[in-house]
Amino acid sequence: MTGKVLHEEHVELLMEEFAFLKKEVVGKDLLKGSLLFTAGPLEEERFGFPAFSGISRLTWLVSLFGELSLVSATLEERKEDQYMKMTVCLETENKSPLTWIEEKAPGLKRNRHLSFHFKSGSLENMPNVGINKNIFLKDQNIFVQKLLGQFSEKELAAEKKRILHCLWLAEEIQKHCCSKK
Repeated sequence: MTGKVLHEEHVELLMEEFAFLKKEVVGKDLLKGSLLFTAGPLEEERFGFPAFSGISRLTWLVSLFGELSLVSATLEERKEDQYMKMTVCLETENKSPLTWIEEKAPGLKRNRHLSFHFKSGSLENMPNVGINKNIFLKDQNIFVQKLLGQFSEKELAAEKKRILHCLWLAEEIQKHCCSKK
């Protein structure tokens, strides 16, 4: 079984909010957008560089808007305060600006704030779509479907391409941030 991703590393990609966002965004022309994620501090030594520990948010953006290009990335850290803010400026294939921010500090609640502006309107808040039911069961079902060959080669190739693009972007973001230290 080579080349198959057998489970979703970040189950938040299986949550109802993401499914709702995908439906809302499909076919719309993005003018500009931003995604801010806040949470308590994480130890980089244990959880990795923020572009990797937050790769599910990057994957959201790639899944919603297609392949992205890195414009700039900065990392602000105050270790004595356990504060970290990574700001990443991206661009869609149509040159629309997209900003991704990961901000972590004591007292910050785990939350996502989004602002997507389209030619046809705006989406300013995370939808409240109710309880996320059975996301781990969904992950397990996807795993079984892949083992049974129930995903087409085209679907598997698209998933692999998306995953590799996100990992490549995360690595580029890390290089960009670390070169400025």
